[in-house]
Amino acid sequence: MSEIKSINPYNGKLIDTFQTHTKEEIGRILTNADRRFRSWRETTFEHRTKLMHTVALELRNNKEQYASQITYEMGKPISQAIAEVEKCAWVCDYYAGNARQQLTNEVIATDAKKSYVSFEPMGVILAVMPWNYPFWQVFRFAAPALMAGNVGVLKHASNVFGSALNIEKVFLRAGFPEYCFTSLLVEKEKVKEIIENPVVKAVTLTGSGPAGASVAKTAGENIKKTVLELGGNNALIVLKDCDMEATLETCLQARFQNTGQSCIAGKRLLLDEAIADEFLSRLVRKVKKLKSGDPRDPDTYIGTLAREDLAEELEFQVQKSIHMGGTLETGGKRSGAYFEPTIVSGVTSDMPMFSEETFGPALSVTTFSTIDEAIALSNRSKFGLGVSIFTGDEEAAQNWIHQFEEGAVFINELVKSDPRLPFGGIKESGYGRELSAHGIKEFVNRKTVYIK
Repeated sequence: MSEIKSINPYNGKLIDTFQTHTKEEIGRILTNADRRFRSWRETTFEHRTKLMHTVALELRNNKEQYASQITYEMGKPISQAIAEVEKCAWVCDYYAGNARQQLTNEVIATDAKKSYVSFEPMGVILAVMPWNYPFWQVFRFAAPALMAGNVGVLKHASNVFGSALNIEKVFLRAGFPEYCFTSLLVEKEKVKEIIENPVVKAVTLTGSGPAGASVAKTAGENIKKTVLELGGNNALIVLKDCDMEATLETCLQARFQNTGQSCIAGKRLLLDEAIADEFLSRLVRKVKKLKSGDPRDPDTYIGTLAREDLAEELEFQVQKSIHMGGTLETGGKRSGAYFEPTIVSGVTSDMPMFSEETFGPALSVTTFSTIDEAIALSNRSKFGLGVSIFTGDEEAAQNWIHQFEEGAVFINELVKSDPRLPFGGIKESGYGRELSAHGIKEFVNRKTVYIK
């Protein structure tokens, strides 16, 4: 057992101290989770639906309480933290209303009297989750997993252990039986032995590439399924025929919401050179108006980064890109865990702000002359999570979709997750899908049934 201290990134004050679970406690939790699965899988969809709707109600009724913990732990502006909790309620209601139909037996005509595919729960699923969306990343896994008849154990990022315990509390308050969803307070070094435990049947991870590779290696050695949602370096492609004002507002949100700490944020702005000067000038004016400050203030849009070392890393990427020839248009300064909203223009593909994922409020700007050049620039990335295209010619844009090496293409909108649509990437952005009917089927046994 060891102590994990939770520090408020905005003021550096101690929030709480958590005792991590011992090896014996971990074993007991996993054993109890497996026992719970044996009874939980026998429950009806009507019962699960009622409980999941109650979870949504609990989230909405106490959203300020849960959002405040998010804000204290990782610095998310309170208005955005409340919106995150509300989105979690949405995904719970979505699966409560759709899981039964999504998991209905798939009848397939063969020479048998009857043949079909059934979708059965796998058991205890381990979720390894990050700090940037402490509630949403968890609920978009938990809602479908529990509705499918699985049970979940959560290894959350150590700086949001308070939120991890709150999520467990949400399910208990809603009436879910104990050990249907449990938070493991453990260091990342304990993840390997948890995966190796025979009780754990599969793993889902949202996080960095190295973390995903490590989890996938251990799971692979133990023949266990994984779903990985990793980094992203999304491009925002702005064509000269776009609705400029609407595009400016969308790009602003795409890059700077959650203080830029999002895998699906638009990190590389690719501008048609015909409108580049005007668009950039107007964007810089808008960025300068974004309010930074105390994340508890409802009017704050830019908070701090979750940790000071993250701000230092972003500072290095920005400064190196400027040293290599980029032009600082606004921002660029750091104070502790706070980093100013920043735009750097003239960025080329060999600069860190283009080739690496920047996890914070910093946007690179690169120009292009043709759509073919824009597509090539967008694809010049080891990531493949999503891309946004802004144009007045939607029909033309649809003809380009197949050329993008991405998990998602959004036209005239920022890349975002929606319970009704599958979410996930390709290349080093991971594999597998979350959300929608595709997501709920990631952690089920597709059982073939043949009756003659």
